[in-house]
Amino acid sequence: MTTSLLDQLHEQADEFIGLRRDIHQHPELAFDEHRTAALVAGKLEAWGYEVERGLGGTGVVARLVRGSGTRRLGIRADMDALPIDEATGLAYASHHAGVMHACGHDGHTAMLLAAAHHLAHRGRFDGTLNLIFQPAEEGGGGALRMMEDGLFEKYPCDAIFAMHNMPGMPQGRLVLREGAAMASSDYATVTLTGVGGHGALPHRSADPIVAAASIVMALQTIVSRNVDPLAMAVVTVGALHAGKANNVIPQTATLELSVRALDREVRATLERRIKAVIAAQAESFGVGAAIDWRPGYAVLVNTPKETDFAREVAIELVGAERVTPQGQPLSGSEDFAFMLEKVPGCYVLIGNGDGDSHGACMVHNPGYDFNDANVAVGSAYWVLLAERFLAA
Repeated sequence: MTTSLLDQLHEQADEFIGLRRDIHQHPELAFDEHRTAALVAGKLEAWGYEVERGLGGTGVVARLVRGSGTRRLGIRADMDALPIDEATGLAYASHHAGVMHACGHDGHTAMLLAAAHHLAHRGRFDGTLNLIFQPAEEGGGGALRMMEDGLFEKYPCDAIFAMHNMPGMPQGRLVLREGAAMASSDYATVTLTGVGGHGALPHRSADPIVAAASIVMALQTIVSRNVDPLAMAVVTVGALHAGKANNVIPQTATLELSVRALDREVRATLERRIKAVIAAQAESFGVGAAIDWRPGYAVLVNTPKETDFAREVAIELVGAERVTPQGQPLSGSEDFAFMLEKVPGCYVLIGNGDGDSHGACMVHNPGYDFNDANVAVGSAYWVLLAERFLAA
């Protein structure tokens, strides 16, 4: 265990915990992270980094070059908040109604800033360090926007890494997984159009509600009958809107779908079968069906070599007893997946707390808060990873 490094990062943690809480008080939604980006860029410039603002809208990239080494490392943190009313009652709770850091991006930003400070002042490395502060991870596809703006052309990386906190796991525990680690996410709006009429005369109508009900049930058979039982797939109908009165058959019904998979082929199968099932079901009830299919995030796949490296760094930092070398995959999605399609790397999880602890509340919940004890652990991990990858 690298105790001395952890001690050093613990010594400076209070400053960055304060910064984390400041960001928490001033949350900003996707592509609106102007205050956060300015704060991040200002700190990095003051520490001697070459900084570019506005990449991908509100993204920030900082580069620090030392020595003559040719290796190039990328580390990414996300900055955006969620459209949720905070209910923590904390002294540093959100000042903005309807917006809060309910996923810990304030903590991710603080961890990387703390590491950036240490690496600028005391870091020992030889090569190029690229720190990426990304906007709009929460459904906005900020990773793609930064890449479309030339992220990896301007700041080439031989490997890239990111970290996310995970409630339900012991605080500070580091979890790695080689291969598919997080699911793809796709979305669809289905509009069924029938013939409206009086509820007492259904034979004079083509009822889109009955068709919608049948479609909801039929969609579940795709997972149970078209997908390998050992593979993960989720088809969720999260909304069904139709009608306003109990004696009126409406003309239209609308369904909202969320679709997830841990395998690219399974993802393609789900899209194909969902469209086929909806079309066939709609036809059988005599209604029309229009499907607006919206591809979301890709499957997040951690590459073997980089995951092995990230695992070794984790064990060196906190000891094997606090590392899960091959954790379970998650059905949630992450747009860091797009970066991993271009550059090899690894997405690491850090436990936010378990049991009855403060950090056990799940993300995307009004009562969630990032565990400040992770500022030191997470930043120490980034420092050690950078120094090992860019070994002098």
